[in-house]
Amino acid sequence: MNMLALRTLSVLLCTLLLGACATVAPPPHAPLQELFHDQLFKPSTKNMDPEQVFALSPAMRDYLDREIAFQIRNRGPRDALLDSLYTKGQLQLEYDSDRTRNAAEAFAQRRGNCLSLVIMTGAFAKHLQLPVRYQSVYVEDFWSRHGDIYFLTGHVNLTLARRKPEVHAFTTMEADQLTIDFLPGADIRGQRSREIDEQTVIGMYMNNRAAESLAADAIDDAYWWVRASLKADPRMMAAYNTLGVIYRRRGLPELAQASFRHVLRQEPDNTQALSNLVLVLDEGGPGSESALLTAKLRELQPHPPYKFFDQGVAAMRRGEFEQAKALFDREIARSAFFHEFHFWAALASYGLGDVRAAHKHMTLALENSSTEREKQRYSAKLDWLRTRKSSLH
Repeated sequence: MNMLALRTLSVLLCTLLLGACATVAPPPHAPLQELFHDQLFKPSTKNMDPEQVFALSPAMRDYLDREIAFQIRNRGPRDALLDSLYTKGQLQLEYDSDRTRNAAEAFAQRRGNCLSLVIMTGAFAKHLQLPVRYQSVYVEDFWSRHGDIYFLTGHVNLTLARRKPEVHAFTTMEADQLTIDFLPGADIRGQRSREIDEQTVIGMYMNNRAAESLAADAIDDAYWWVRASLKADPRMMAAYNTLGVIYRRRGLPELAQASFRHVLRQEPDNTQALSNLVLVLDEGGPGSESALLTAKLRELQPHPPYKFFDQGVAAMRRGEFEQAKALFDREIARSAFFHEFHFWAALASYGLGDVRAAHKHMTLALENSSTEREKQRYSAKLDWLRTRKSSLH
């Protein structure tokens, strides 16, 4: 199977915690209506029509009809599409995790996070009548944080085949499939995955938009996005978890509890829902249930996300750079490609007088940054460190 390198990480949201994993037993194929309370939220002006997620814009149709029509005729639609989207001479798409875009937005802005790029590619493929399959890939937990909201990043990719008439008799459809993914080919083959349908991808998109709205403190929009997510895919436990976080943010602890408990009835070991439920219970005062759930959490997750990082930042404030560097290294050991950990490791290294190590970590922070704002910040810091490094020679 051929592999094409492409970023396809989808932001699946978590704590206070927003997150996702496979269900133990699928709930009914309809959202649990008693968990929704529309009257508590102002109507949204956002376009939440699921049809718009994969919809082609006139510019996208024009691109197919004018820009790559010749390649389609000569190379076939699948290879022409992949070459035009992901080679340097064509669109030159940029990875940007600031927000999740639908297909038309990702194309217009030539950028998007990984789920956005998968959606855009899938939209083109569907229009060209190419067989397309979406997969959720099991990877190690990758966490990021915005204020007091934690984000658990999941992983999706897609597989394209040629149209059936283009497949030769001696070539099976399975052998002709090509998977588009961010991970290097060798790593992809080592990962387990499960196929997901288009409705689940739409649900992921809506849930991402809900979490992004939460991060922007747009709680009313967040509610309607997550409602749309669960309408698209009622099996998405991550969206019920997001719903509980929304209720907690709105100051409705009983409704928040109901959402988290619904998740836990399906997935008793879901650490995101457990953590969120403990937070809500503790706000009402310590109790026996909270203590029991906390003990279960310690067993399932002995070192919560950002634990060593937060301890490292505290050590930095005390001027204990050696201890801080050791703690940042522990976070890097379980999340090697998160830019913020390398940035702080660079600061700790500089505090220790190790300019070379500071330069190395700042370079890694830049390489793994996912927004233009982060890139500009780290580039400026790296330029300054280069001047310091050159003075050592």
